[in-house]
Amino acid sequence: MRRLSAGLAAGALLLVATACGSSDAGSSDAGASSGGVTTVKVGLIPIVDVAPLYLGQKKGFFEKQGLKLEFSIAQGGAAIVPGVASGQFQFGFSNVTSLMVAQSNGVPVKAVANGIASTGVAGKDFGALMVKKGSAVKSAKELEGKKVAINTLKNINETAVRESVRGAGGDPDKVDFVELPFDQMPAALDKSQIDAAMVVEPATATIKSQGGVEIASPLVDVAPNLTVAMYFASTQYAQQNPEVVKKFQDATAESLAYAEAHPDEARQIVTTYTKIPASVLEQVTLPKWPAEANRPAIEALMKLGEADGLFKKTPDLDALLP
Repeated sequence: MRRLSAGLAAGALLLVATACGSSDAGSSDAGASSGGVTTVKVGLIPIVDVAPLYLGQKKGFFEKQGLKLEFSIAQGGAAIVPGVASGQFQFGFSNVTSLMVAQSNGVPVKAVANGIASTGVAGKDFGALMVKKGSAVKSAKELEGKKVAINTLKNINETAVRESVRGAGGDPDKVDFVELPFDQMPAALDKSQIDAAMVVEPATATIKSQGGVEIASPLVDVAPNLTVAMYFASTQYAQQNPEVVKKFQDATAESLAYAEAHPDEARQIVTTYTKIPASVLEQVTLPKWPAEANRPAIEALMKLGEADGLFKKTPDLDALLP
């Protein structure tokens, strides 16, 4: 495995990345309070997934709980996980594999609210394994010996693609995985610098607009209605600030429900914090924003991650999940 050169001429209209990574633990400072309102810093990635928090802030759901969110933008969880652990952020957004990896590495993290889930419908998910128009590759099995781009090696998307290859009768160990940011994948695929790409929205819609073809829905292949990402805090912060955490949980739950029920407003709010063109945004498949995490699906993802050697020790889901 190797990292593909980042010097690709990307149609860099998109800012996308799935949260990933882990790092050192540290202390967590409480959010600043003023006039009965507690300001908390939240580490986010500028992707469609986090639209409910922006929408909830706009609709006053957090203000009603006495919270003001201060968003800090990161390109990935490699910055968010240690940022939360060190107290730079009170809350953060990360995929669940990254949280399990962090915990198994001794980083004290605690998921506090649900984030996003797969749609659960193959061919109609926000994440897709795609090839360019006219590619001879028609199934995940045919990726043996081929170069497949994922945003982060040894993380959720590699695990998911490996399961798709395995499910199609192929050997995932024969796939040449390369690391590449989501926003560079459409151009790399179009130029045949890679044979396939595991993308999430809005890169999924961009590749479709180029005539690209989906050959698998890896997140769906892992488990029905997979919980993909969650909001989290450091274990220390959660223990020392239970009232703030409860307020964040309640406001986030209201925000998730509102986004799920008002997809047009969720799409519109995305334009306020990303550079996604409206024409692309219209074609984007939104994730699901359920109130609760799907534990059986997370357990399935954990077992696959264990088989892939991602964890130093088996994650403790009782300690990790809300």
